[in-house]
Amino acid sequence: MTDKATRLVMMGTGSFARPIFTALLEAFPQGVVGLVTQPSRHTGQTRSTTRLAGQPLVTLAQSHGLPVLQPESINTPEARAELERWQPDVLVVAAYGQILSPQVLAIPRWGAVNVHASLLPRYRGAAPVAHAILQGDTQTGVTLIRMTPQLDAGDILAQEAMPIEPDDSTGSLEARLAELGARLLVEWLQRLHRGNLPPPLPQDPAQATRAPKIRKSFGLIDWSQSPEYLERFVRAMQPWPTAYTFLHQPGRPPQRWIITRLQVGPEVPENTPPAPPGTLLLPEEAPPGFPLAVRTGTDRLALITELQPAGKRRMSAAEFLRGHPLYPGARLGPEQEH
Repeated sequence: MTDKATRLVMMGTGSFARPIFTALLEAFPQGVVGLVTQPSRHTGQTRSTTRLAGQPLVTLAQSHGLPVLQPESINTPEARAELERWQPDVLVVAAYGQILSPQVLAIPRWGAVNVHASLLPRYRGAAPVAHAILQGDTQTGVTLIRMTPQLDAGDILAQEAMPIEPDDSTGSLEARLAELGARLLVEWLQRLHRGNLPPPLPQDPAQATRAPKIRKSFGLIDWSQSPEYLERFVRAMQPWPTAYTFLHQPGRPPQRWIITRLQVGPEVPENTPPAPPGTLLLPEEAPPGFPLAVRTGTDRLALITELQPAGKRRMSAAEFLRGHPLYPGARLGPEQEH
C-alpha cells in the first residue's frame, strides 16, 4: 500500500484535533484528501475541553488546498453524499463532536479510526481528560480504536500511556495527549501501509467507565466535597467551563468568582466554631500566607490562592483582599442559596 493509494479524510474539531491533522499533512501530504469539521462558530469556547469552533482547522486545510465539509450533521444524506465523493480509504476521527451513523462508518474502504484521549475501556465518552483528573488518576493515555456504532467501544488498534502531572489542567494534559495521539496515529498508519499491523484487541466491557460531556453548569463548586477533590476539580474545569462560586457577604449582592488555583490546606484550627462548608475564615483566622481559607466537607480547609472576580483580571488572594475586605459571615456557594 502506498501513501498515494491511501485516501485519508480528517474528521475533528479544535485544539485536540489540530496536532493530529498537522501530523497527517506532514506524514502523508499526498494522502489527505479533505477535512470534515464542525461549523465555524464565533462564540468562543463551546465544548467541554479545549475544543473550539471549526475555524482553526478550516484555515489549515485551506492553506493546503483541501476541500472542507462543515455540516450541522454528518449523518444527513447530503453530507454523506459529499463525503462519498471524496472516496476515503480511512476516516481519521479526533474530537469531532458528532456521533457517526453506521452509514457514515461504512463509507471508507478501510474503516474509521478514532484517536481517543484515555486508556480505553476506561473513560468512554466526550470528556475523558477532565474525568481522569477529577478521579485523581496518576496516568492516562491515548487509544486508537476501530470505530463502531457503539460509543468508544471498538477494538483497540494501538495504545500508549502518559503520566498525569500534579499540576495538570484539562488544557495542559489534553495538549500533551494530542501530540501523543498524533505520533501514535502516524506510526499506526505507516504500519498499515507496510502491512505489518498487530491484530486488534477487543475491549473488555466489564472494565468500561464513562466520561460524559461536561456542561457549563458543572463548573459550580460544591464546597461540601473534600479539599483534595476540590483541588482536582479546579484543574479539571480549566480552560472550560472553569470552576466558579459566589461570594456572599451580609448586605451585599453575590459576587461571582472564578477559582483558578486552589490548594489542600491544614485542619480547621482548634476552637474554631462549627460552620457549614463554604464558610470563609477571616484573614486573621486563616493559615499564615493563605488569607482565603474555606471550610469544606471534611476537617481540612481549602486554600484559594488565585481567583478572578467578575469583570476583573486574575489575581492572588492577597491582591483581592487589599481592595475587598471580608466581613464576618462571608461564605461561598451558589448564586441563589436555599
